[in-house]
Amino acid sequence: MRHLIPDDAAVFWRLTDSVARERRYLAYPEFSQAQSAAYVSRQLEQNAPHLLLLDGDQVVGWCDIQPHASPFYRHGGVLGIGLLPSHRGMGLGGWLLENTLAVARQRGYRRVELTVHADNLRAQRLYQRHGFKLEGRKQNAICLDGHFQDVLQMARWLADNAS
Repeated sequence: MRHLIPDDAAVFWRLTDSVARERRYLAYPEFSQAQSAAYVSRQLEQNAPHLLLLDGDQVVGWCDIQPHASPFYRHGGVLGIGLLPSHRGMGLGGWLLENTLAVARQRGYRRVELTVHADNLRAQRLYQRHGFKLEGRKQNAICLDGHFQDVLQMARWLADNAS
């Protein structure tokens, strides 16, 4: 595992585009190389928590927190996570998630939120095991291949005085 660096733009693009093309987990059906390069640049400029998971020299997963832009929300950010199919179901996602949350806490984040497809029970269980709580449900929030689907909103408070 290591932190994101500027040279990772192409690697991050291949990884996120691969997961996006599965059309089950991310908010995009594909991720362009230009979008990825811009995202990596913003993450680095903002010193945002962004870890990559490696298997040898190959990047096989990521977990990041995109900071909120609004001053009222700057104490938090939005979590994104993904692993290649070959590395799922081994506990790596939870390990990567906790390490990213630790970096976020060190960098002053207090709240981390996410959205997850309502039918992605495996991810929901992962997030619940790691302290995320359900905050709401957006009905028919996404339309994937002509089928509407609900999205759940979850969040975790990182400060010591969590309620």
